[in-house]
Amino acid sequence: MIRSLDPSSVHDVLTAANYAKTFKEYGRRYPNAGYGDMFRNWLMAPDSAPYNSFGNGSAMRVSPVGFAFDTIDDVLREAERSAVPTHNHPEGIKGAQAIASSIFLARTGKGKKEIREYIEGRFGYDVGRSLDEIRPSYHFDETCQGSVPEAIIAFLEATDYEDTVRKAVSLGGDADTLACMAGGIAQAFYKKIPDNIINQTRQILDEDLLAIVDEFDNRYGLRRDV
Repeated sequence: MIRSLDPSSVHDVLTAANYAKTFKEYGRRYPNAGYGDMFRNWLMAPDSAPYNSFGNGSAMRVSPVGFAFDTIDDVLREAERSAVPTHNHPEGIKGAQAIASSIFLARTGKGKKEIREYIEGRFGYDVGRSLDEIRPSYHFDETCQGSVPEAIIAFLEATDYEDTVRKAVSLGGDADTLACMAGGIAQAFYKKIPDNIINQTRQILDEDLLAIVDEFDNRYGLRRDV
């Protein structure tokens, strides 16, 4: 089963390894994966000091945390741990926590109304807007504060996994990241990704990445035991 997963984050969740070390290991192994300039500079730098980013990379890579941990407090704590090696700005941490907690809530049976109310109350994001209201003036925005709420809204308006991804992409802008964030929540909520999407994705990933994704899925799956 394929999720919107970052393999380096999956590896860290599986092994309890150091996030910064693993991000660098996998980032350098796949140097042409379309990283942002700040992350690429960090990736190739000899040290691992964070760069105070509030970009949406922290939220894009966090989905394994929402699937793997068993309490909302653990999810919030681990989401912060996964963010701070690079995105140690409060907004970078907040974005990661919002996506991870949305996945946790969706995975554990909460309805869309409960998820929306939690996100608004805990993080102050306005997720009561509609995509039709957002779309006309939306533009490329790679910040957490300018993309995480929109990704959550795409999930809230959708009817299934594919519809979620299509709605996220329909906003334009940083569309692949919007789809990644929204898609993680959608799989947790709808419990399934269509087989044709899984099969096409598996044809793209190499053997090492497939092994990591399969190990994560075998260990955590879509558990409801919380």
